[in-house]
Amino acid sequence: MTDPAAFAALTPDDVLDALAGIGLMGDGRLSALNSYENRVYLAHLEPGTTLADTHPAVVLKFYRPGRWSVAQIEEEHAFALELAAAEVPVVAPLQIAGRTLHAHGGFAFSVSPRRGGRTPELGDAEALEWIGRFIARLHGVGAQAPFAHRPAVDLDGYGREPRQWLLAHGALPLEVEREWADVSQQAIDVIAGSDLSTCAAAPFDPESSAIATLRLHADCHPGNILWTPTDRPGGGPHFVDLDDCRSGPAVQDLWMLLPGERAERQQALGALLDGYEQVRDFDRRELALIEPLRTLRLIHYSAWVARRWDDPAFPAAFPHFGTPAYWREQIDVLQAQLEAMQEPPLVA
Repeated sequence: MTDPAAFAALTPDDVLDALAGIGLMGDGRLSALNSYENRVYLAHLEPGTTLADTHPAVVLKFYRPGRWSVAQIEEEHAFALELAAAEVPVVAPLQIAGRTLHAHGGFAFSVSPRRGGRTPELGDAEALEWIGRFIARLHGVGAQAPFAHRPAVDLDGYGREPRQWLLAHGALPLEVEREWADVSQQAIDVIAGSDLSTCAAAPFDPESSAIATLRLHADCHPGNILWTPTDRPGGGPHFVDLDDCRSGPAVQDLWMLLPGERAERQQALGALLDGYEQVRDFDRRELALIEPLRTLRLIHYSAWVARRWDDPAFPAAFPHFGTPAYWREQIDVLQAQLEAMQEPPLVA
């Protein structure tokens, strides 16, 4: 559980002082960027000062205290730099005085280049194929070594522990608590019998009964991929946020890009894998993990919001959360997921 007042003392002056503390001079222009988990700001640098010629504007990310250890954040940064060195288009933190992670006023923070773009068109097969190649390149780097400190996308971390936390902390209204507890336990029991329990930190081997895991983006939804015009240098997709990077099966970075109903998801999956398999092999057994992973994300997401409820940004952003109506919707969705997990997996 993080400190509910973690960001209460962070002021614009603090942000500019943090910049100055690492030798960067802001010109006073500062904009808060959209982020619930951390606090993120766009700062413009004074012309003629350090970095201003190459990066006239930078993005500062102040990490939520208590969420990740220093070792886990530094491992995220090292992964981003490793990807950038392999020419995978990600926005990696800048190294300033030999470091990517800095401290000011009790906060850990990083500084990154500003990079814009728009959400990719998930209905465009050519764009999805390009994104598939892009993710495969990321996974090619991710498979070269394991994480030492970052957690995994697995049943315990995304299912059992969040469920237990919600029930132990009285996060659900009494009139819906038992029904949600029952259906969420049913879902966890089904997932425990799936191939997700066979995942192992090993290279892909078609002869092995275990599904391989690797370093992932792990939160690969459309909002974390930005697209720039392809007629410009460096155009196409790029990742802007590795804050949730974890280890897990490769399909974790694909399924959140599958929109709509089953037929539409099937078509999008085909385009993604057409691109992915131009670069890297994909274990088709992982397609059976899509609905289990979707189910785990539902449980994990509810616990994530509940754990942050004392942060004023969360009630403002999620006014419906925690009401009996919210939890009844979650019960209905989990019941639908129980059915979805019994259906044949998507094919491509």
